[in-house]
Amino acid sequence: MLSVQEASEQILSIVPKMPVVQVSIDKADGMVLAKDLISPINIPPWDNSAMDGFALRAEDLNAESDTTLRIVGMVAAGTFPDFTVPKGCASGIMTGAPMPKGANAVVMVEESNGSYTGEVVITAAAKQGQNIRKQGGDVTAGAVALAAGTVLTPAAIGMAASLGFAKVPVYRRPVVAILATGDELAAPGTPIKLGQIYASNNVVLAGMVREAGGEALDLGIVPDNLEASVAAIDSAISQADVLLTSGGVSMGEFDFVKASFEKLGAKQAFWKVWMKPGKPLSFGRVVRDGREVALFGLPGNPVSCAVNFLQFTRPFLRTMVQHPRPHLPVVNATASEKFYDRSGRAKFIRVILTQTDAGWVVSKTGAQGSGILSSMVVAHGLLLMPTDVNTYEAGDRVKVQLLSTAFLERATR
Repeated sequence: MLSVQEASEQILSIVPKMPVVQVSIDKADGMVLAKDLISPINIPPWDNSAMDGFALRAEDLNAESDTTLRIVGMVAAGTFPDFTVPKGCASGIMTGAPMPKGANAVVMVEESNGSYTGEVVITAAAKQGQNIRKQGGDVTAGAVALAAGTVLTPAAIGMAASLGFAKVPVYRRPVVAILATGDELAAPGTPIKLGQIYASNNVVLAGMVREAGGEALDLGIVPDNLEASVAAIDSAISQADVLLTSGGVSMGEFDFVKASFEKLGAKQAFWKVWMKPGKPLSFGRVVRDGREVALFGLPGNPVSCAVNFLQFTRPFLRTMVQHPRPHLPVVNATASEKFYDRSGRAKFIRVILTQTDAGWVVSKTGAQGSGILSSMVVAHGLLLMPTDVNTYEAGDRVKVQLLSTAFLERATR
């Protein structure tokens, strides 16, 4: 049975790179830029005003008293001045508007009597360059505005838009097919029979796939039947870059996922990882129409399924799109209570983080059963307990893998 580290290394050693595609910027949020974006223009394209006020010559102002200047024009945003500001004159100007020739400073309207016609009284001195945003001050033409490997956040997309790019070259989102297995499962919103439960893994995995940068393809529930399992998995493989199944990979009489993989010619890399929760994990590959499709057979218990995805599938998907940060971040914290587990496996314990004057402290969410999905709802992270450790005492320093930054909103001092 593999350790978590060994399983991770095997999985990440065979990650295919997704092809580069051109995507509209309004669809590119969270995607990874595949090539440098070279700026075709200067940003700003010309010297412009950082304030509503008056464009003038700084040397015309009297540092000891008010100065009266003649108004020679007005420059509104979206227009370009066709006049020059001579000695002893000023022009009205709005924020973002181009600087007129002759002017070398902007005085904000609050430092004047506010007159945009005839004459204006300026009540402050100014320095050359004051309140002027210089041409190319943000990005210069020909420079790399966004480097390959940049994750396209809203700000990065805004930068691309400001340069005039309607589309950007990115790594295509991997299509991830999702299948839940088990006669005991019913789809939410449908009648439930005695002995059944509502399926949750599909929607949990779909959300996690999207967060990881993939395109989720929920293919529903497969009954506990070898023929049905083979048909459903075969169809999923034909549609996807990665297949996730949940359930059917343990030792039960009705666990057909591994058998289905074998019937379809899949090459299984391993089965089972020495971890808690999430020991029954199958990983393999199958070639279909010249494409290699990765197969993750995840456990059926909802917490085990989620934890396995976070440790193995999420880094795989992020590496497929060349994401610079494939793994969840890990922070140091102090245990607020005793943590004990003598399983001998690598433990991933659901915890809550609280901010104190001494730093982060960590406590259990409660019961840690692999079927207690509510513990993942409230968890801020997973306390990482190695195989050779079975106890952390209150006050011990521990490592916590963050599930999200939501804990920051609820942190208390």
